[in-house]
Amino acid sequence: MDSPTSLSFADDTERQRAKTEVTADFYAQALEASKQFRKEYKTRKNVVKSHEMPMERTADGLIKHIINEGMNTTECCIDIYMQFLEPNAATGVSRHLTEEVAFVVEGNGHDLHWDVKFHCADEFIWEWETEPKKFEWGPGDFIYIPPYCAHQRVNTDPNTEARVVVVNSRMMKAIGFDWFDQLEPAKGFEDLWVPPED
Repeated sequence: MDSPTSLSFADDTERQRAKTEVTADFYAQALEASKQFRKEYKTRKNVVKSHEMPMERTADGLIKHIINEGMNTTECCIDIYMQFLEPNAATGVSRHLTEEVAFVVEGNGHDLHWDVKFHCADEFIWEWETEPKKFEWGPGDFIYIPPYCAHQRVNTDPNTEARVVVVNSRMMKAIGFDWFDQLEPAKGFEDLWVPPED
C-alpha cells in the first residue's frame, strides 16, 4: 500500500492530468483533523462559571473574559468580555475589522466613533474621520461599532463604575482579516500598550 504522500494513479490519463511530481496529504489530514476535533469538542465546557472567567489588565482597560477562544468552551465563533470603567474613566482607542456589539449593564457615558472610509487600489487605502461621532448610552442600552471604526468608551458618571458586555466575532480572523490595533492606551494602563506599527 502506498504511503499517504506517495503519488499513485489509476491510469495514464490520471497521471497526465497531474502534471507534477509534488505530493501532499492535505485531504487526509483534514479528515483526521475533523475526527480529532469532534472527539476533543466533546470535552469542552458548555457552562463557564463566574469564578472561572479570568480577569485581564489590557491596554484598553480592565476586562473579565466571559467567553474567549483560549478558554476551551463549545463556543467557536465569538468572544465576549465585560469591560469595567471606573467613574470618569475611559477605555483606550482601538479598531478591528470585526464589527462589535455591546450591552450596558451599569453606568452612563458615551462612545466616540471615528468612522472609516476605504478604497482599493494596489492595496487597501484607509481614511478615518478626524472628528468622532458621539453616542450616549446608559443601563440596558445596546451599542454597535462598525467594522474598523476607531472607537473609545467613556464613563461620564463621577460616582458609579460602568460595566459593559462586549461581543466580537472570531470569523474575520479565519478568512485572513485578523486586523486589530490599539491606537491609544487607557489611562493607567500605558505599561501594557504596544503602539501599532502602521
